Amino acid sequence: MSSLRCIAKHPSMTLVDSLTTVKELKQIHAQLLVNGHLNDHVLLGQFVATIALRNSRNLQYSDQVLGHYETPTLFTFNSMIRAYSRSSTPQNSFHFYNRILRSAHGLSPDNYTFNFMVRTCAQLAARETGPSVHGAIVKHGFEADPHVQTGLIFMYAELGCLGSCHKVFGEIPEPDVVCQTAMVSASAKCGDVSFARELFDEMPERDPIAWNAMIAGYAQCGKSREALGLFYLMQMEGVKVNEVSMVSVLSACSHLGALDQGRWAHAYIEKNKLRMTVTLGTALIDMYSKCGAMNKAMEVFWGMKEKNVYTWSSAMGGLAMNGFGEKCLELFSLMKQDRVRPNEVTFVSVLRGCSVVGLVEEGHEHFNSMKPVYGIEPEIEHFGCLVDLYGRAGRLVEALNVINSMPMTPHAAAWGALLNACRMYKNWELGEFASRKIVELESKNHGAYVLLSNIYAESKKWDGVGNVRQVMKARGVRKIPGCSVIEVDGEVHEFFVGDKSHPRYNEIEIMLGEISRQLKLFGYVVNTNPVLFDIEEEEKEDALCKHSEKVAIAFGLISLREGVPIRIVKNLRVCWDCHEVTKMISKIFNREIIVRDRNRFHHFQDGECSCNGYW
Repeated sequence: MSSLRCIAKHPSMTLVDSLTTVKELKQIHAQLLVNGHLNDHVLLGQFVATIALRNSRNLQYSDQVLGHYETPTLFTFNSMIRAYSRSSTPQNSFHFYNRILRSAHGLSPDNYTFNFMVRTCAQLAARETGPSVHGAIVKHGFEADPHVQTGLIFMYAELGCLGSCHKVFGEIPEPDVVCQTAMVSASAKCGDVSFARELFDEMPERDPIAWNAMIAGYAQCGKSREALGLFYLMQMEGVKVNEVSMVSVLSACSHLGALDQGRWAHAYIEKNKLRMTVTLGTALIDMYSKCGAMNKAMEVFWGMKEKNVYTWSSAMGGLAMNGFGEKCLELFSLMKQDRVRPNEVTFVSVLRGCSVVGLVEEGHEHFNSMKPVYGIEPEIEHFGCLVDLYGRAGRLVEALNVINSMPMTPHAAAWGALLNACRMYKNWELGEFASRKIVELESKNHGAYVLLSNIYAESKKWDGVGNVRQVMKARGVRKIPGCSVIEVDGEVHEFFVGDKSHPRYNEIEIMLGEISRQLKLFGYVVNTNPVLFDIEEEEKEDALCKHSEKVAIAFGLISLREGVPIRIVKNLRVCWDCHEVTKMISKIFNREIIVRDRNRFHHFQDGECSCNGYW
């Protein structure tokens, strides 16, 4: 086959391009038959290919037409492979590949065949079939084809085989920009952003795809500041920004809780008239939700002309995350009225919405409706939400019963939800049991050890605390240092526990002293029980005072003008002392403080928190 891209079509073929229904397709088919156009095997092959490639819903019809075709051309088979590789049933591509191999007319797969077969393997995530297709490529002598090489790199990246990506790339004498871009994308996708950036910087020319791949790689592996930095460099170099770029940028803003930069990204989208696709709109909703700006998130939601189930679920999840459980359930009702069918993600949001406002019975009803009403089999995440639902309401026995009745092995998150409930309702015996279950499941989960240690510390069982620390040391488990992020004037500042490297740390320390003085005047007494070490009370108080979120709050107080909310993102769960102190700071200094920890949002205002004592 000389070329797949440039095919002279009969004028009648162009009619197929605009077809939307099978009825219309049959009318055109009948016309072509009556006029004798399909007696020409080339035109017949074009007809089959056009049906298949223009609309995946017509694949079955094109398959039926091909069944009456005695001598299909390689072009026709390749078109069918290509169409199925982009469909919801890519495995059907192998049927046509095998027909090529078994052809009685001397057909043999070419570079296009293998390019489409590689795409099929990537979509199927077929770890066994992918290397087999690679072997066939070598056997037929197409391993040096640049399109096939690029496809192989993409395929192995989808399979998570970065070593194979490197092997393919290393065997290319002079990789072109497309191949280099594929390798940058593969490395970034598989988490090796250092090599991806190295290769990216060495590229003599970089197209928007390479920039997008690098930014997305940073965003996906949690290097959000690097993602934003590269985006600004992309703009400085005049590279065209598209939807893909902005989705990654919004993801980075979401991770950092960088509302100012997220607002700037939104303004950039509007200024440059980027089309508000469903994907981009959903990313905006997610960003505003994770920055605690639900009014803005819902403004975007209601302004979108087109929404899918993920858009609705994202908005509902944001409402639940920010403590607006009733609003979440109201939106679920509107979603059903709009005839949008819920999926697995939707029910995670619904159950969380019920959980944050204590609607236990309603949550249970929604859970029970999943299978019979919507045909959705509850997954492990849904059971975890159910545990949390009962746990938050103090119904610990029922929460434990949910775990024991799960049709799959309970995961650490389910035991974690039970443990958190035990901590809140001071059921130390069940809490210790839940902690040990988490450690059994995830021996390297530092959080489980810390929570278990906290349980012992609450009861003044310092021997237990010491034993936990010894086990952690023996197993090589290290506690991740607390880190809090705050954005001031569009710049992101990170604070780690005990770190004094910030250029304004002297001012921060003065403010920490003022906070401590005001708290004592307010009558606050530090709860030092959760501190993990059997040390003097004064030392414990100092350790708690330097927790990263308190340092970030102090920086916010000296840096942000009055009336501006202090927004903080923390990588760990907020401890009890920090939670209570933040409530008092919000009243003493008359400031709204929004803290997003690894579990949920806490909106502090006038001495109260949106979590109502449960976090």
